[in-house]
Amino acid sequence: MESENHSQLVYGLEDRPPLRESLIAALQHLLAIVVAIITPALIISSALRFDVETTGFLVSMSLFVSGLSTFVQCHRFGPIGAGLLCIQGTSFSFINPIIAAGMLGMVNGKMDVSLGLSYIFGGCLVASLVEMAVSRLLPYARKVITPLVAGIVVTLIGLCLIKVGIQACGGGQAAVDNGTFGSLPNLGLATLVLLSIVAFNRSTNKFLRMGSIAIGIVIGCTVAYFTGMMDLSGLNLSEHINLPIPFKYGLRFDTGTIIALGLIYLVTSVEAFGDITANSLISGQPVEGKVFMKRAQGGILADGFNSFLAAVFNSFPNSIFAQNNGMIQLTGVASRYVGYYIAAILFLLGLFPIIGQGFSLIPSCVLGGATLLMFGTVAAAGIRIIASTPLNRKAILVMAISFSLGMSVELVPGILDKMPTVVHSIFASGITTGGIAAILSNAFIRIKEN
Repeated sequence: MESENHSQLVYGLEDRPPLRESLIAALQHLLAIVVAIITPALIISSALRFDVETTGFLVSMSLFVSGLSTFVQCHRFGPIGAGLLCIQGTSFSFINPIIAAGMLGMVNGKMDVSLGLSYIFGGCLVASLVEMAVSRLLPYARKVITPLVAGIVVTLIGLCLIKVGIQACGGGQAAVDNGTFGSLPNLGLATLVLLSIVAFNRSTNKFLRMGSIAIGIVIGCTVAYFTGMMDLSGLNLSEHINLPIPFKYGLRFDTGTIIALGLIYLVTSVEAFGDITANSLISGQPVEGKVFMKRAQGGILADGFNSFLAAVFNSFPNSIFAQNNGMIQLTGVASRYVGYYIAAILFLLGLFPIIGQGFSLIPSCVLGGATLLMFGTVAAAGIRIIASTPLNRKAILVMAISFSLGMSVELVPGILDKMPTVVHSIFASGITTGGIAAILSNAFIRIKEN
């Protein structure tokens, strides 16, 4: 299988394609990921009611940090990095607990931006140590976070994020404040974007299919602009460059936030292992033995380290993007040196404020139409992982416990209002509650099959 995959490659892992071919391959990878990199920052900023300047800065830092992270993964520094064409970007998995952490910045009904972000970045920074620790204990961690547990948590992430997506479809928090939430223009535009993405995703043209999300958002923004729903007057053209400032908003720490984020880092490490395995296979590299295990541990360590780096530079946790594995198959280019071009472009995009601010002006309903489909895809991916495991009596019981507890706190959040603050902050997220339930029930329930 390894030699068969290698024979299908135009450029192998250590090959150095010419400049023109490297740039073409890099741009195709960027087309598949750029929307996914910036969307978490836009969704979080909308939910927490950040202004255009703050949102634009967070988007810029998402691009900047993704560039740094991709370079670390592709180049490999000592034990850090997979040394594969691994592209990193902002993870969707952390959106829910990050929004909850940001709400700690609410003071007398008004958002204190620096306070909210300090809790977010403090929690992300400390919790990233979990994934770094998992990379060193990988053989043991895989016994705790089984495919069943990982599938349950990924499904819960998708289901919980659908709530965020549908709120954006209605117009987001701004629409709630001005009384237009769920209006026909908002829902109509969200529907247009969603249907456009579905239509282009069904295309037999590989470029239209790869760029379906970006095209859908462009269509939505165009309609929004000509109908007066998108105002470009908020662009600040006086700023010429973004200077990345470490710890710009400071750091604060909340126990519940750290535990909630730590659980997701735990699951993300298992996802990263799967992505690295797939990438190695596609790239004609071994998928077992000492060389592979060293590569997998380095990739997961880099996943955690890059998320630590993201918190330092005021961005959100990063993870390996699985969609780029498909791009390697499509182009036949597995050279890690192409990753350097991708990293450089992302790095440069993050330095120009106009790019981040431009993305920050995308209406919430346009983002909602795109992300609703993305989040549904996350849930579907979780179901697919679950379906790959034997669904015996124990598995069904573990799923029943995890989904019932996880979704209960999402559907009826007031159930925890009488609990101590620490308990409330830990279990308020359905992802955390369901994830902890999945780990414990899977570990301790024993059923003797007949």
